[in-house]
Amino acid sequence: MTRRVLLAKPRGYCAGVDRAVQTVELALQRYGAPIYVRKQIVHNVHVVKTLEEQGAVFVEETEDVPEGAIVVFSAHGVAPVVHEEAAGLSLRTIDATCPLVTKVHKEAKRFATDDYDILLIGHDGHEEVVGTSGEAPEHIQLVDGPADVANVEVRDPEKVVWLSQTTLSVDETNATVEALRARFPKLIDPPSDDICYATQNRQVAVKEIAAEAQLVIVVGSENSSNSKRLVEVAKDHGADASYLVDYAEHIDPAWLEGVATVGVTSGASVPDELVHGVLDRLAEHGFDTVEEVESVRERMVFALPHELRRDLRSA
Repeated sequence: MTRRVLLAKPRGYCAGVDRAVQTVELALQRYGAPIYVRKQIVHNVHVVKTLEEQGAVFVEETEDVPEGAIVVFSAHGVAPVVHEEAAGLSLRTIDATCPLVTKVHKEAKRFATDDYDILLIGHDGHEEVVGTSGEAPEHIQLVDGPADVANVEVRDPEKVVWLSQTTLSVDETNATVEALRARFPKLIDPPSDDICYATQNRQVAVKEIAAEAQLVIVVGSENSSNSKRLVEVAKDHGADASYLVDYAEHIDPAWLEGVATVGVTSGASVPDELVHGVLDRLAEHGFDTVEEVESVRERMVFALPHELRRDLRSA
């Protein structure tokens, strides 16, 4: 039996993750360790561990950072109250929020100023949702998937807008919006798509490989929303099975029994070295033919946070 791997492209780091990880690395070089990071800079076990080894200290809350220290805010964004807490502790802040998340924050503030009810489609407790909700808590209510639509209550059905977490399943979000529009026909769309380009592109790519693969392996961490969505999308679009793994050694050889074609992709916070580890592991089991399947070409790049750029220029 010929055994092959279909390798999705694009995969791995998006522009926002690349910017965030570079921010911590360059801050360590410019200012020296320790550099504090509020929450995980991105949702990937390996990235966090690697940065810890370089001198980054990850904390859960702003109050865990020593007074006067440097703190980096994660790519997922923070609520305004977090900036206030940091100022109260005289912290030097570097905001690594993904610009696409910042866009959603600005939309939330604008619609709140115009007194709209804002229906935020997303997952309860996710850091990005917490940050966006904090921009206008009195106007925003969370809608966690199509099944949650029945629970929505608004003040004026003529003034309702939906926004979304940037890392959701495109298909599920569309289903949620359809259900919301059935209840609120005057529902307004965001000015531009909130689900980020990288999340959409990786889902398009995994759909393409899942149509030909019995098994799809997604490299990514359990707390990564966009990685978990890739597993779901693969199963929904032809793969018999799909699994999320942090490392190659997490692959169970039993998954490969009777399989001729394995699809491989990775979430937007995953360094490509982890994917190559998976390819090496699959080659050990006879999957020595790798075909890269490119569905979309990505060229997006984001500038570093202005606080860091300023200090790097003056170094």
